[in-house]
Amino acid sequence: MLDTSQLFGFALTWAAVRAQTQAGRWQPVLPRVYATFTGPLPRDSRIAAALLYAGPEAVLSHGTAAQIWGMRLESPGPVHVTVPYHCSAVSQPPLVVVHRSRAFRHIAVDGQPPLTSRADTAVDLAVAESTARDAQQLLTELVTSRRVTAEQVRAQLVERPPWRYRRALEQAVYRVDSGVESMLEELYAVDVEVAHGLPSARWQAPFRVDGRTLFEDAVYDELDIPLTVRLDGRSHLEPDVALRDRRRDNAAELAGRSRLVFGWRELSTRPCTAAFEVAAVLHRNGWHGPLQHCPKCPAQRS
Repeated sequence: MLDTSQLFGFALTWAAVRAQTQAGRWQPVLPRVYATFTGPLPRDSRIAAALLYAGPEAVLSHGTAAQIWGMRLESPGPVHVTVPYHCSAVSQPPLVVVHRSRAFRHIAVDGQPPLTSRADTAVDLAVAESTARDAQQLLTELVTSRRVTAEQVRAQLVERPPWRYRRALEQAVYRVDSGVESMLEELYAVDVEVAHGLPSARWQAPFRVDGRTLFEDAVYDELDIPLTVRLDGRSHLEPDVALRDRRRDNAAELAGRSRLVFGWRELSTRPCTAAFEVAAVLHRNGWHGPLQHCPKCPAQRS
């Protein structure tokens, strides 16, 4: 993959370049960029072409950087690059999407190929989402899956605040700091607790069971209410995990604790029902707060 400045550096002329392309031995890829082979362009060649086209300061960013960092699977979509704000390069659909940054010198990291940092990549992906809620969920997924750390994202939000969704992204990092460790837990915290005005649970509460320390997802002991909320993901179908859950259930029963269990299906499709059930147990144990209605709540529920 070569651009015209490199070709002319080899003492080639425009006539020679035209002769190679007209003969079908080379192919134009982007303005001033040529592939010195024929046939489909592999992903690596499209990346090299995009960087050559965008200029020597360009770095991979957004979805393309996310693929290199392991945040997303490789896709056949356009290559995303970020350039300094003054750069003249413009997007060339469908091969290249060009982004501009006023903070360009702060966002790149050394690498081959050059790309934006993990934190900047994660925030760029979140900011590109269509809603603040989608941005929160994406950032939470990236942090809880250990693709980027909360500390890295928090520093980026302070040093280079995004142009939108800043508060939503700060809330996502705060919830992870508070103990949220999965997308299912984030869904419970936002769509069940926050959306319905329920008190915040304490996350990852330790309990001794059979001489071992096990952790419950969410408890309300700080309200003096012995309620445990367990959020069961796919791992809870594994035999060892299912046995652990049964032992925790028995220990909770012997300790006189109330228990509610929710999975992804209930929280993603019926969060209002989960909120109603949690509120019922909290009210039964002395909580006097009102259950607020969210936009998804059935009109007849009181």
